[in-house]
Amino acid sequence: MKKIFLSVALFSLVISCKDDYLDIKQEGATEAGAFFKTQDDAMQATNAIYLFLRSWENSAFPYQFVFGVPADDVVKGSNPGDGSFINAYDQFTYTVSDDGVRGYWIGQWQAVNRCNQVISNVPNISMDATLRDRLVAEAKMLRAYFYFNLLRIYGGVPIFDGIPSTYKIPRNSAEEVYNFIISDLTSAAAVLPQSYGAADLGRVTKGAALGMLSKVYLYKKDWQKAYDTSNQVIGMGYGLDPDFNHLFRIAGEFGSESVFEVNCECSSQYGGSQYAEVQGVRDQFGWGFFTPSQALENAFEPGDIRKELTILRNGETTPEGDLIAMGDAASVTTYNQKIYVPKSQNNSACAYGSRQNIRILRFAEVLLINAEAANELGNTGTAITNLNKVRNRAQLGATTASTQLALRNAIWHERRVELALEGDRFVDLVRTGQAATVLAPYGFKAGKNELFPIPLDAINESTGLFTQNPGY
Repeated sequence: MKKIFLSVALFSLVISCKDDYLDIKQEGATEAGAFFKTQDDAMQATNAIYLFLRSWENSAFPYQFVFGVPADDVVKGSNPGDGSFINAYDQFTYTVSDDGVRGYWIGQWQAVNRCNQVISNVPNISMDATLRDRLVAEAKMLRAYFYFNLLRIYGGVPIFDGIPSTYKIPRNSAEEVYNFIISDLTSAAAVLPQSYGAADLGRVTKGAALGMLSKVYLYKKDWQKAYDTSNQVIGMGYGLDPDFNHLFRIAGEFGSESVFEVNCECSSQYGGSQYAEVQGVRDQFGWGFFTPSQALENAFEPGDIRKELTILRNGETTPEGDLIAMGDAASVTTYNQKIYVPKSQNNSACAYGSRQNIRILRFAEVLLINAEAANELGNTGTAITNLNKVRNRAQLGATTASTQLALRNAIWHERRVELALEGDRFVDLVRTGQAATVLAPYGFKAGKNELFPIPLDAINESTGLFTQNPGY
């Protein structure tokens, strides 16, 4: 008899492209059928989805391989001999057998499976009805996020709405996956609250669901819905943090600009996150990977305060008083300042920067989504107004763009410098059709590198049901 097992603490379920799951019971594990009985079980299972958000697969190396390094604003970092395999992502030479391609794929499916366990099993638990509905809505919102990641990186993927009897099904089209994501986000937004108490910071909200929905519509080029949905979020009370540096420090977490943010607070039970450690200053705070490029530095306008608050330099003293050591200066001289955690604020119980929250969606991006959609709809005034709100926070003057084409390019540029090193640049270049031009010097091939390959073992295990992405 085939069984799926749950770790009581970590909800340890691993999705596979095979039908067999686990036939041998793991020590310290509980069968799914015996687990989903109480309200506490429902909460543990939902919390396990949030734990995945801060995991190695979702926020450290595999994530940076596919969302970070292929862009022109990030380089491998560290010294040349350390992690040289990462160069394949900078040069677009990765293959169907590459571990990073495979690692991100597997990680996202693990997360989807955790969501599906909650969505399928929690409704059957006798518990507080309002909480039960909310937990299912949280799982749907998070499932949509993971599917959005899969869609942007691999294209159309199989849709698993619940716990299937077999994972051997063909890939759905990109349009079908978009519609599935939209359905989940719409359903979640109808149930989720606008805010939580202090004990529940980091749980997804109505604003997070609607904000993510507006971004999905942006990628789908459904301008009217992107505009209308982002307007809903704008009307919910969010605001730009007036201090760009404060926004990314511990004190700025879950502030007025936070729409969707991962709580990475270090704890004795779950540890923290390695998101900051892998990018931290080499030989002082971290490993020194995924560092800002010269192309990114050149992209900032004169007077843009974001430049020095995004790029951390060897030898500088931070606003918090830390002297950044020269370290391995022959190899790396700049780092991602957005992930920097001052020495005085580190939790010694976990690795460096482990308590640094991961900002997935900020209000600044919602304003830029609204501006882009408004511009495409011919609403120049609104586009300029919201673009300027982001520029003014950076102590820049109003945009000089006035035509639709000029505004389009200005908004795209603003996304680059505002969201620098936050994982949006590569997929932005692809969705806006700029990748073939901007990334050609790095080895990008049009018609191929817009998507990553489906991992070879997934192709093989599908027994002919999966088709590979073009060019691989």
